[in-house]
Amino acid sequence: MIELFLGGTRSGKSKLAEQAASSSGKHVVYIATATATASDRQMQQRIERHRSSRPQHWKVLEQPFFLAEAIEEHASQESCILVDCLTLWLSNCLFHKEADFFLSQRQLLLKSLNNAAGQIILVSNETNLGIIPMGEVTREFCDRAGELHQEIAAISDRVTLAVAGLPLVLKDQ
Repeated sequence: MIELFLGGTRSGKSKLAEQAASSSGKHVVYIATATATASDRQMQQRIERHRSSRPQHWKVLEQPFFLAEAIEEHASQESCILVDCLTLWLSNCLFHKEADFFLSQRQLLLKSLNNAAGQIILVSNETNLGIIPMGEVTREFCDRAGELHQEIAAISDRVTLAVAGLPLVLKDQ
């Protein structure tokens, strides 16, 4: 089963996804994609806030690039994998030194999701509810995020949009 939680910044999407993982009754593997430089104090605090909110018994992996490999390695009928979040993973991959790194990793991710056993919960920022971004890099990011969300929503059993901490179920099979 694949679940996708989308929402804006501070929308409650991570909290809703964590609640779904906790109630799964399975062994939770939390895959964190965020990275923070030494000078990015705000991101460091955001990461720490997420760390402190997770149950201690969850297995936590930090994987900023090779998400498909991590899913393949840990997916099983007894596990619930929670990935938080796809848009940070997308940023990491788009700015990777290899030119087509994101395109290859996206294909691997979609393949791993289609083949994964157990429950997979994915969290991502919905960035495309406003106007078309002015800058080329921002447009590229938003375009890739929108495409990725559509591809993952198509293979997901459940898709939820979080707004003000409330879940709006968009798809439920």
